[in-house]
Amino acid sequence: MNQHLYLRAYMAGVVVPTVLLLAGFSVFVIARFVYHVPAPIERLLVFPLVIVPNAFGLWNMLYVVQRPHWHVPIGLHGAALPFVLGPMGLVLGSELGFLRMTGNGIIWFEIVHIPIWLVCVIPFLGIAGYYLIWKYLVGFLNRVQGIE
Repeated sequence: MNQHLYLRAYMAGVVVPTVLLLAGFSVFVIARFVYHVPAPIERLLVFPLVIVPNAFGLWNMLYVVQRPHWHVPIGLHGAALPFVLGPMGLVLGSELGFLRMTGNGIIWFEIVHIPIWLVCVIPFLGIAGYYLIWKYLVGFLNRVQGIE
């Protein structure tokens, strides 16, 4: 079962965000077209739908590559991914014009104001969420694929 180890690692990493993004996309579509939420959600979904699943797959491949040399628990390895994706998302959101940073917080789509205290809390929630996703979901898929 050692054949195509990196391909199996990539696929195990891609499954979780793909399923979660499908559920999130369904909620956004209902909000946009049924409840007529005025936010241009299409622009928001470009980053998560394109980057996040591939980042999970590549990050899982990196876990498999570095595991024999430096063993880090998979939850901690996954908790480091927001440190890569977070800055990329902020830069992309700012450049696309749906995220603006002010002295009081972040303004999202010129509609939602996120206060500075919440901006300071959200990264910790993201890191905790990624830790749990990687420890339980991606770790489970790695075991099913015979990677761990």
